[in-house]
Amino acid sequence: MDGKDLLILHLLEENSRIPIEELATMVELPIEEAERRIRALEEARIIRKYAAVVDWEKAGNEEVTSIIALKVSPERDFGYDRIAGRIARFREVKAVRLVSGRYDLILLVRGRTMQDVARFVSEHIATMDQIRETTTQFAMKTYKENGTPYDEREASERLPYSF
Repeated sequence: MDGKDLLILHLLEENSRIPIEELATMVELPIEEAERRIRALEEARIIRKYAAVVDWEKAGNEEVTSIIALKVSPERDFGYDRIAGRIARFREVKAVRLVSGRYDLILLVRGRTMQDVARFVSEHIATMDQIRETTTQFAMKTYKENGTPYDEREASERLPYSF
């Protein structure tokens, strides 16, 4: 992994649909070399997935997003890994992170309604033996998702970006 690989990663994270010709020019590599590097990053699972950032509210399919903080009793020999892996398998769970501070795990959970999220937490998360405490917060409005501003005025007033 060198500086060109890191630049490729930054560019693809910003726009995974950037044409390979443009990306190769930006990183000052022949197209074939840029393609080879991307393929190697994919095979090494450094690039995990290409995805779209969707404004579900504008699409007319609103969902509720919640941030759930968990206090967890770590398991002997596994720490937090096994419980985090179990939680990650639920369709409603979009992200699981081990964090420092008062709580151990932070979840990003989506559901159709606040009641659906509350039911999911009470029936599937809070009932796990290792879970000692849960705190649920609901997102009221999204201003930025995965680096993409949702306010078109903000998007047109972008800050300069340099490497």
